[in-house]
Amino acid sequence: MTQAKGTRIREMSAALSRGEVTSRGIVDYCLALAEATNPRLKSLITITGELARAQAAAADDRRRLGVSLGLLDGIPYVAKDVFRTEGIRTTAGSRVLAEHYPAEDATAVRRLADAGAVLIGKANMHEFAYGATGENQFTGTTVNPWDCRRLAGGSSGGSAAAVAAGVVPFALGTDTGGSVRVPAALCGVTGFKPSFGLLDSTGVIPFCWTLDHVGIIAANADDVSIVTDWLTDLDVFSVDDSPASLHIGIPKGSPLALEPGVRAGYQSAVTALRSSGATFHEIELPDPAESRTVSLTIQLAEALAYHSPLIATSGEMYGSDVRSGFVLGQQLSAESYVQCQRLLSAYRSTFIRQFATIDAILTPTCPVVAPETGSSRIPVGDQLLPVGNALTLFTSFFNLVGAPAIALPAGTDEKGLPVSVQLVGATGKDKRLLQLARRLEEDLAHM
Repeated sequence: MTQAKGTRIREMSAALSRGEVTSRGIVDYCLALAEATNPRLKSLITITGELARAQAAAADDRRRLGVSLGLLDGIPYVAKDVFRTEGIRTTAGSRVLAEHYPAEDATAVRRLADAGAVLIGKANMHEFAYGATGENQFTGTTVNPWDCRRLAGGSSGGSAAAVAAGVVPFALGTDTGGSVRVPAALCGVTGFKPSFGLLDSTGVIPFCWTLDHVGIIAANADDVSIVTDWLTDLDVFSVDDSPASLHIGIPKGSPLALEPGVRAGYQSAVTALRSSGATFHEIELPDPAESRTVSLTIQLAEALAYHSPLIATSGEMYGSDVRSGFVLGQQLSAESYVQCQRLLSAYRSTFIRQFATIDAILTPTCPVVAPETGSSRIPVGDQLLPVGNALTLFTSFFNLVGAPAIALPAGTDEKGLPVSVQLVGATGKDKRLLQLARRLEEDLAHM
């Protein structure tokens, strides 16, 4: 199966405004495509046809009365299955919650409903967001629309695959160490992890309170910006506040351990930025092995704290990888957790100081293209890394510091598989980062 790009939100909204299509017509098409592709892709756990058709009909009624709610009115989307949805099964990809029907919507879902967006399904995911591969013994593993023999990534793999396959123009996901950006990169779409707390996580089943971010996946940076604009008070499309002369940070050694196609995409982004007048400056980031240990210690301790009551009653219903994580979490000491929290504070202080001399950081998103399903270890430079470690090599640190980061498509490799670059901004400077992402996306399109 080859990837089919979804229609941009602006184009879809304009067609609705001109009366060329109806929301019901768009939603019926998306539902049919979801039903047709899901047996292979496994991008969705639940398809919400009845709700979607009702929401689409309401959007069409509003347009007939001349009271459209805006760009998202009547536009379909999917939400990762950790977002609680009133009366709709929300499983977090686990047998443990196979019959969980929440009493109310997550805040992000409610806000999208208020904007008129149409929920057509709940996206597949790595069980309880525990992993970067998207492999799941209960719901099935989401595969990549570019090559069904390969992973879509995780944990928000279903969200990315649904966008990449053209089922929906955008999706909600969550990101604890790369779980929005990694699948977006592997599936050739755009994934945005905003500053910590910018998107309200109320009503989202947690994995790790300290590091969880609500994120957005879409076909392009403009669509991501539109959704962000509706979910926040950022006023993303107001007058550009980015500096005239950009200073871009490049982590030392970052291009060294990349597959050739990924390196070529990364160099394309460097060239595009340099052509627009940007200058580059080497910066220091913590050793990835150290920062990953800090991240995993915090994740496993907090996940265990959340799941302890469920483990007592449903322990055998968890997948084997999640159970293994709980075992590791039980071996962690309170001292280790506290020390890692202190290191996290030190990381944040150092990271903030970096932005005294730079405006953004550019890295690859993943050092490799989508791995084949069933991969356990993959080569990265001269190392053979566990697949999850490899996929999050450039992403997990930025959850520790709570900074905004966006994965952007940067072409394909010699096999035709997507490659991706990551832009990272200063904490709280999400608007500026999205403006830069839209500019870089346009420059890359003309190279």
